[in-house]
Amino acid sequence: MAPTKTTQSFVPVKEVRNGVVVLKNDGYRGILMCSSINFALKGEDEQRAIIGGFQSLLNTLDFSIQIVVHSRKTDIRPYLALLETRMQEQSTELMRLQLREYIAFIRNFIDSSDIMTKLFYVVVPYAPGAGGIVSSTPSFLGGTKRPATDGTSDSFEENRVQLEQRMALVVQGLAASGVRAVPLGTEEVIELLYRSFNLSELENPIHLSA
Repeated sequence: MAPTKTTQSFVPVKEVRNGVVVLKNDGYRGILMCSSINFALKGEDEQRAIIGGFQSLLNTLDFSIQIVVHSRKTDIRPYLALLETRMQEQSTELMRLQLREYIAFIRNFIDSSDIMTKLFYVVVPYAPGAGGIVSSTPSFLGGTKRPATDGTSDSFEENRVQLEQRMALVVQGLAASGVRAVPLGTEEVIELLYRSFNLSELENPIHLSA
């Protein structure tokens, strides 16, 4: 009888260290959180500049990146609780009536449709021992086994510097399109991974594992 595999055995992540995802195949991943742009509201010249900036970024990179859109259902309950408190604090009946009608409108609206929040990320890979080359795979948290590193602190720091140089290049390229990007810290990366592997908490989960 084959031994039962634990949940952790299906997760390709070995550890998250100094904001860097270290995979079981010794690959490294950095995650950038990006701002959004309402492209449709931009003028024609602005749209061309955005497209040109993004094209320049893609032409500059000599490694692959993954663009992830993370959809979450927005919890409106704290906002409704705040409105209820404000309604009780109003000194005039007219203001209380207006707030009561507004609360009823919000409740009816969320009952008929889901309100989604979208977060945007760019995953930047680095493969120690393979010249930094990462093969193109559907998932950046999986992929081909790479030569193992010795796992020392010095080795990690060297690889982290290489990864951060790549991330800085992506940040600079995105800025040319008007997109702000910042690297996630350790706790933020852990939260993102947790939500990604707990699919019941997401409306549209990220498929991070191969």
